[in-house]
Amino acid sequence: MTPGTLMAAEMAEQPQVIARLVERADAIAAAVRRVAPSPLAATAIVARGSSDHASVLGRYLLELATGRPVSLAAPSLHTLYDAHVDYRDVLALAVSQSGRTPEIVTTLTRLRDAGARGVAITNDPDSPLGLASDLTLWLGAGDEHAVPATKTVTAQLVAFALLARGLGDVPFDDAALTALPDAVAEVLADPEPARRVARTLTGATRLVVTARGLLYGAALETALKLQETTSIVADGLSSADLRHGPIAVVDRGFPVLALLAPGPAHADLVELVALLRERGAQVTTIAPGPDADLPLPDVPEALASIVAVVRAQQLAYELALALGRDPDAPEGLDKVTVT
Repeated sequence: MTPGTLMAAEMAEQPQVIARLVERADAIAAAVRRVAPSPLAATAIVARGSSDHASVLGRYLLELATGRPVSLAAPSLHTLYDAHVDYRDVLALAVSQSGRTPEIVTTLTRLRDAGARGVAITNDPDSPLGLASDLTLWLGAGDEHAVPATKTVTAQLVAFALLARGLGDVPFDDAALTALPDAVAEVLADPEPARRVARTLTGATRLVVTARGLLYGAALETALKLQETTSIVADGLSSADLRHGPIAVVDRGFPVLALLAPGPAHADLVELVALLRERGAQVTTIAPGPDADLPLPDVPEALASIVAVVRAQQLAYELALALGRDPDAPEGLDKVTVT
């Protein structure tokens, strides 16, 4: 099989996967309102890997929507340290593409035993995670065979947007949701920017991906996709954290990918990009508009992570091929990681 065949095919399915989820938006909203504690004290999210990165967007959107604290749970507290925590009136969201990661299943079970109401976000409703929950939000992405997760990640990002919409006010409207599949299709139909940027990064051995706020999770996922497909050492950092020390490693020619979208965090990223370029860094921008190195469609900031992650998938795919690697099956990685 030609290298990258599986990853390319699964990336191409994303508009349809997202469209099917958006069609279920009202049903998902009604279901999560039925299962969420009332009153809701807090939300805890349990995830690893790409699912954890999607959960970062979920943390932002859910806290904005519910007005209640949202945390990313530490599974090891429950699987290794036997923590006893009161989770009454807490909504626990456990995220796993396969639904078969033992650590995630165990942690959700422990949180429910401690009083939480549990929602599984998974591509397999009959998985151990789905069976361990009060409600399963089925992603409906179909089988995913390439090791780097693509369509399941964007489905998770959309799922978090739909959950937040069901629990409160969100910074996007239904028209933007309806337009989202076409926005993703627009990115997929335009691979040339990713090919062009990939050619500039073939000599890189390390890089930084940076964003802030609602795009921070997309920066983390971009770094992971580049790491697992190309073996380049890639760090995902918020623009604030990058300024607090790590910027010292950014010298002349150092590659930095910066994710931007109109919104409260935009000015900070614009300022940081200018500063990095003054230091001589090789800055690549992922942002709406034709002037970006990796242009994105014009979507609300709260949904921009979804189209940015698709651009990042394209870049990881093209760079892997340019380096003579097979993005479908990175060496030493399996589809399901047991922890």
